[in-house]
Amino acid sequence: MIKKAFNIVCDKVSAVLEAQGYKKNKVNNTNDNEMVALFTGENVAYSVIYYIDKMHMVMRSCAMTDDGPDNEWKTMATWMFNPETDTEKEASSIGNDFAEAVSSPVNVKRVKQTKKKKSEEGSADPIFLYKRLVKLFPDLKVEIKEEEDTYYPFRAVTFCREKVVPKVNAMIKLGVKADITKLMGILSAQYTNGDPDTRAIVTIVILNSIDDQYKDIITPLMSDELAKAYKNALKFKGKKVKPEKVKKVVTSTGTRL
Repeated sequence: MIKKAFNIVCDKVSAVLEAQGYKKNKVNNTNDNEMVALFTGENVAYSVIYYIDKMHMVMRSCAMTDDGPDNEWKTMATWMFNPETDTEKEASSIGNDFAEAVSSPVNVKRVKQTKKKKSEEGSADPIFLYKRLVKLFPDLKVEIKEEEDTYYPFRAVTFCREKVVPKVNAMIKLGVKADITKLMGILSAQYTNGDPDTRAIVTIVILNSIDDQYKDIITPLMSDELAKAYKNALKFKGKKVKPEKVKKVVTSTGTRL
């Protein structure tokens, strides 16, 4: 029953995605606890997965790279499916929900934004910056995923204030030059390669959060471009950056988890 139910769900998702130009891929799955279907497009990949032990049917998405999916999967929807009690009717309902999720206006807009960002050279976004900072602050990896799973669009400024700035300030106060040098190196590179939002976050949010007493320590460790931008950004120190207006991701309707 579960194989038939899984195929019902995947067929409904496939019909919608293939109309959008996505391709269904063969998956070599060695995990006996999972059933997986993968759909890939130019910029985004989708996956339907059924966890046999948990009896969860899950719809996920992630970004595409030149080598394929980046495997940083974000859960879009989760349903319970018990093959002993549920029927093809429940499978069809799940399939319809998943199909709606990938074809919703919000999701289509998200894909278009992803395509636009990938087509713009030198336009790494704030999330890219935060993922580079994971090298210095490992806890960010989990915090980034929690933010992505809870809010859309990603609250770049709010996330930086709440999660990044405290870590940066703690590192600066600790005073380990090797770590501070790495931090300024990452900020310099991302300022150079970043889009306007990223540049503003590096200067107005992150650097302007650092106490003035450390200015002479961090400035020599920056690139010339960032040092100049930092000097200009100091004029805005103490002024508020307007937070994003976002909605929480809804993940509970009926038997959906």
